[in-house]
Amino acid sequence: MAESKAKHRPSRTPEGPYELSEGACRAGNLNREMTRLLDFAEQLERAGESILNLRRGREMRLIVHLMRHYLSGQLTTSSSLAAASGLSYGAAMRTIERMKSRGLIVERTRTATGKSFSLHATAKLLEQWQEYANQCRILVGSAFRLYVDDLESEMKSFLTRRGGEQRLAAHPVLTSKLPLRRSLRTLVHADPTFMALNGLRRHFEMMFGVQIASRALSIDRLRAEIIENGRLPVSKYDIVACDFPWFGEMAAAGRLLQLDNLIAQSSFDSDDFHHDALASTRYRGHQYGVPILTTVEMLVYRTDLLADAGVSAPSAVTGVLDVARRLHNPRRGLYGLSWNGARGTPLGHSFIMIMGAFGRPVINLRPTFDGFDAEWVDGEEMRPMFLSSEARETAEYLRELLAFSPPEVLRMSWYDRAAAFADGRAAMAYSHSLLAPLFELNEKSPAYRRTGYLPHPTGPAGRPIAPLGGYAVAIPANIAAERIPAVWTALQALTSAHAVRLYTMNGSLACARKSVSSESQVRALSPMLSAIEDMARRGILKMWPRPPTPDISDVIMIAGEEIHDALVGRKAVATALADAQNRADALMRQRGRY
Repeated sequence: MAESKAKHRPSRTPEGPYELSEGACRAGNLNREMTRLLDFAEQLERAGESILNLRRGREMRLIVHLMRHYLSGQLTTSSSLAAASGLSYGAAMRTIERMKSRGLIVERTRTATGKSFSLHATAKLLEQWQEYANQCRILVGSAFRLYVDDLESEMKSFLTRRGGEQRLAAHPVLTSKLPLRRSLRTLVHADPTFMALNGLRRHFEMMFGVQIASRALSIDRLRAEIIENGRLPVSKYDIVACDFPWFGEMAAAGRLLQLDNLIAQSSFDSDDFHHDALASTRYRGHQYGVPILTTVEMLVYRTDLLADAGVSAPSAVTGVLDVARRLHNPRRGLYGLSWNGARGTPLGHSFIMIMGAFGRPVINLRPTFDGFDAEWVDGEEMRPMFLSSEARETAEYLRELLAFSPPEVLRMSWYDRAAAFADGRAAMAYSHSLLAPLFELNEKSPAYRRTGYLPHPTGPAGRPIAPLGGYAVAIPANIAAERIPAVWTALQALTSAHAVRLYTMNGSLACARKSVSSESQVRALSPMLSAIEDMARRGILKMWPRPPTPDISDVIMIAGEEIHDALVGRKAVATALADAQNRADALMRQRGRY
């Protein structure tokens, strides 16, 4: 019994096992299929040499060696490449020089003296290898009927795709090292995307030519650290990850560097991001961050359990209560629905998201034709709406949900609610796509491939929405000025389509780039990605439930504290809402908002 209770006890950190100290790292894998193709190419050549006595190829082994080191983040020197070629040293060096002259190999200085170099595959070689690998896959697959039945049609399809999605797969190293005297220092959120980035650190260190020091913190600790860092004369960090709603607060306080001029001087593709995601990282028309992950809060449900019970997936909150009631069976260890109920920020997030589905944002945003304006907010538009009927209905709904929730729900945070669903303890959950890998990429989970996805079920006056959140990377305003160009170069690489694709192939499903999420290989990872794209096409991915205003973090905290008091029975709902309104109003007036 003690073991069972310990197993179901909420995590001590809101992000569960994703919170890492600086320097912690796990291995990543750039492209498993590409690694297998490298093995195939190398073994095929060796077989030709040993069995058919074919003349040893002069370049294939060099290419394979370069590609292996590109994938693993290992450094290649002229000597190591010559040794891997199987040729005599003189022949190997002549072959390397010819490959340099054809634009297949680039050398980059390793030391300040410029006398030592490392060798790297160029963009041209990476692209040619991609085409070679794809054709190998098609030809071998056709020969053995492993992949395709019609070689001609598949080849035509491949030629049509050339230059399209396959270009996402490779990103060359920088032609010169980042001119940073110390390592690239990053402060990030503890979640699967940044865990993937950390696991791929060696790859990015090779790309940049400098070491990367990373620290991952849970949401409240991360915000506190960014604020504390902003008070220093010079920033400890080069890049910080900010939750979307923080950008108003951080920009208004002068903690982040405006990126407008840097963006104007680069080939920044704003169209590759969801509109609301990019808008979340602006303040007063200025850009302060670049999205690195986007996450959607949805209702997730067990398709098999609902089918067995003969009930439909709920589209309204009344339906959620009905389905939760019918599936709730504590004797079997199954609860109706898991959600963020922990005091403070976790419950505050649940409250404002669900209040949005009841039809009103938590502050008095100006209505628009398709929702509310969360980008330009002034005066009375900042007034909290805890005394609205939607706020009261939201609080009452959460109180009703308690009867069909896990017993520890009022201590649950983001990781805990997703873990309860993944472990088969909850039939439904309000959950972010950020943590979907717990059940979408885990074949042992009872919810694996048995999960459906819906926008937030609506209240009486609401309409379907899927609150859009995520993290963007930014540059602290107090960074040493001489580091800015190099750090901007690194920030662009870490948010590129290439990088985002790597994160998705290494355990993240919070895809920030539309070009990546539309790629067939990525969509095949999880049916959830197609469900999110469908929501995007329907125009229901919205940022306004968590508007990036300067005071939203405090409003969320107030909501999470007062509503928690109501849910545990310390206060009546009406009293808790009145107290929340008074506290938030006093804060806004103190800061001169209205």
